[in-house]
Amino acid sequence: MSKATIADIAREAGVSVTTVSRFINGNYRKMSPATRLRIQATVNRLDYTPRASARQLRRGQSMIVGVIVGDISNVFSSLLFKGIYNVLQPSGYDIMLMNSNNSVDQEKDEIERLLSQQVDGLIIQPNACYFEAYKSISTAHLPLVMVDRLIGDQPHQISQVASDNFDSCFSLGSKLLSGPYRKVVVLSRVLSQVSAQTIRAEGFERASQALKKKYVRIEMGDHDGSWLSKQIRKEIADMAEDGSTGKTLLVSLMGPLLFETLASLRELGLVFPRDLGLVSFDDWDWSQYVENGIYLLEQDPKAMGEQAASNLCLQMKEAKAGHNPYG
Repeated sequence: MSKATIADIAREAGVSVTTVSRFINGNYRKMSPATRLRIQATVNRLDYTPRASARQLRRGQSMIVGVIVGDISNVFSSLLFKGIYNVLQPSGYDIMLMNSNNSVDQEKDEIERLLSQQVDGLIIQPNACYFEAYKSISTAHLPLVMVDRLIGDQPHQISQVASDNFDSCFSLGSKLLSGPYRKVVVLSRVLSQVSAQTIRAEGFERASQALKKKYVRIEMGDHDGSWLSKQIRKEIADMAEDGSTGKTLLVSLMGPLLFETLASLRELGLVFPRDLGLVSFDDWDWSQYVENGIYLLEQDPKAMGEQAASNLCLQMKEAKAGHNPYG
């Protein structure tokens, strides 16, 4: 007869696996006395014995790391997680991957859930503007690494891994706007309170200001491709009406948005680089399937994930030795 599992306990007791896990880990904060008694009776009846992972919890280590990404459907997030996995799995850690759906409230719930699982550390692609949203992690003295998105008031001792979004966008924008382009139109879809897209937009805006060129930002939000086509047509037409010479530079601040932009350009009969310039970000070498004439800013989310995981491993090693990661 096979040994009972947590799933068996949950099914027999009529509760979730998460609730059973909390019970085994001694976390009864959100559990009624009746639920505790029912789970305990089921554990006794099925003669459940905690596995090695539960014994590790009693030694103060779960060998589990929590990872929260903003949008699990985004290729960037998938490659970021791949990099994290490449480092943590060989080191003996299990990984709990959570999707915040770019929501501060959902992210808060995921953090609470991971803390209840007594994870050894966290890697977060944050959604909140201020570090106050992550105080529960620092209060628990839990190793933490922020990745991709930057929080303005983040304590200096908190590790962060991000691309040089502003500098790279300012540099490319300055180079292109010094040439045949007289106007830059930036396309974004910012769904969280804090986003790398915002910093990228600031880089292009600063370059346009320095060179006294026109700057326009179009926030897609939940609008569809038809709406985008109208906005692009309007901006191209405005250049012709005010007598401006030179071409428009169209910038897609994230890979997925580029494909909607390409569809709009085809609908409008506009060809790059003949009619306008086109800039985007490349996360996974899709550019090889696009015709020549697109300017690319390459980033390596897998390398970012590997660096974030390496930083976290160092923190967890120091925490195991008794050092507080928050000083």
